[in-house]
Amino acid sequence: MARLKISLPFAFLILAVLHNAAAADSASSPTSFIESSCRVTRYPTLCVESLSGYASAIRQSGRQLAQTALSVSLSRARQAATFVAGLGKRRGPMRGLEYQAVKDCIENMGDSVDSLRRSVKELGDLRRTAGGDFLWHMSNVQTWVSAALTDETTCLDGFAGRRTDGQVKASIRKKVTLVAQVTSNALALVNHFADKNHVARAPLPLAKP
Repeated sequence: MARLKISLPFAFLILAVLHNAAAADSASSPTSFIESSCRVTRYPTLCVESLSGYASAIRQSGRQLAQTALSVSLSRARQAATFVAGLGKRRGPMRGLEYQAVKDCIENMGDSVDSLRRSVKELGDLRRTAGGDFLWHMSNVQTWVSAALTDETTCLDGFAGRRTDGQVKASIRKKVTLVAQVTSNALALVNHFADKNHVARAPLPLAKP
C-alpha cells in the first residue's frame, strides 16, 4: 500500500490554516459581538448573560444592542416595580419608616419605568440622520436612561441604615440592585453607541450594592 508522505513545513501550514479557521469561527460566533461590547459596562458578566439570548437579533449592530439592553432593563424594572408595589399593600407588618421607604420606592420605580419606556421608544424610532436630529434624539435617550438609574439608586438609598432591617429591605434591595446594574449596563452601551456617532456621553451614576 502506498503511503502518503507530507513534508513537515506543509504539515505546519495545514495546522496554521485550521487554527486560523477555528479562530475565525470563534470570532464570528453569535455572542462574540455582545461579549466584546459588554467590556465597556460596569457589570460585563451580567451584561453578557442578559443579552446573549438575543444574539441572533442583535448580530453586529451597536444600535440594536443598545435597544435590546434598554428593553431588558425596562422589563426588569417593571417586574421590580410590581414586586415593590405588592409589598406596599402589606401595610400592617411594616413599621412606619419602613413603610415610608417602600412608598417612596414605589414612586421611584414608577418614574424609572416611565423613563426607560421613553428611552426605548426614542431609540426605536431613531433613524440615522446627519446633523442635529440624531444628536438631539440620542441626548434624550441618554438623559432618560440616566434618570432611570438615578431613580433606582434613590430607591435603594431609602433602605440604607438599620432603621429598615428585615426581610422587606433585603428582598427589595436584591430586586432593585439587579435592575440598577442592568440599567447601568444599558446606559454604558447607549453611551458607547453615541460615542461612535460623536455624541457627548451621559455620566454613569454608581449603582450601589
